[in-house]
Amino acid sequence: MNILIVLPSVIPAPKYGGTERVVWYLGKELIKLGHTVTYLVNEGSFCDFANLIFLDRSKKISDQIPDDTDIVHFNYMEDDAIDKPSISTMHVNINDDRLLDSNTVFVSKNQAERFGATAFVHNGLDWSDYGKVDLSSRRIYFHFLGNAAWRVKNIKGAIEVIKMTKAEKLKVLGGTRLNFKMGFRLTLSPRIQFYGLVGGDEKNALLRYSKGLVFPVRWNEPFGLAITESLYFGCPVFGTPYGSLPELVHSDVGFLSNQATQLAEAIEDSEAFSKERCHAYALDEFNSKKMAEAYLRKYEQVLNGGKLNAAPPKLVTKQQEKFLPWTI
Repeated sequence: MNILIVLPSVIPAPKYGGTERVVWYLGKELIKLGHTVTYLVNEGSFCDFANLIFLDRSKKISDQIPDDTDIVHFNYMEDDAIDKPSISTMHVNINDDRLLDSNTVFVSKNQAERFGATAFVHNGLDWSDYGKVDLSSRRIYFHFLGNAAWRVKNIKGAIEVIKMTKAEKLKVLGGTRLNFKMGFRLTLSPRIQFYGLVGGDEKNALLRYSKGLVFPVRWNEPFGLAITESLYFGCPVFGTPYGSLPELVHSDVGFLSNQATQLAEAIEDSEAFSKERCHAYALDEFNSKKMAEAYLRKYEQVLNGGKLNAAPPKLVTKQQEKFLPWTI
């Protein structure tokens, strides 16, 4: 099968780049499974295992698709009509009533259900890039992983939770101590350390010694690579019950609540969660091979003339509040 993967971004991601990493690993796995992959991506990208075409914004997408392409996999919502079979993965949230293509794939069951749809594929990562994990290593702090300037990620809530504990510490991967971008925030507590946007080996080194992920998001998380990455390193997840979290974070690998006091209590008892169970769960359920095989089934369904969803997906209920509930 000749597969064209389209993403208007640079691959590989220079730092964190969640969607970029997902499509990178998807392409690698599809090639391992015997398929031909071409990326249609932004200039500045490079790849040593697949073909590359740079997106030309002055041309229609339909004019940039190679003739021998069997199926096109958009990783955003493309409006330009094409004459090739295609699917579109929705990696983000939208809050309007547009009709999506019937062959839209969501990244969690929850996200699909919020659009009255059924087609979803969980994101997977190539865990061999993350190295082996020493599950017996001494864990000495908790971590927050995400863009702290984005208020729905609720870094303030994560800090509040840690400060409610007796002596736990938090390393913030994705933020700074002083922030003006999304409302003024200055964190003075010596129990909180900030590392800015980190990726690759630096991020992995910090996760190796973490007791758990503090993830009190205040929106419907579409998927959450921070969750599966943390689990891989043996870190249970302490978050809110929104979006994909109840789907991904079962009671044996984490605790969910929108009340800061309850999360703080669970964090104090983090040793009750098995690092081995967290690691094995991520390894088995959220790997790139499993993701690629699931997408191949979607490709085949479309190539055989089927639709991935019974009707064009549309948001069932618009979110009226800016932030989902959070109680201190």
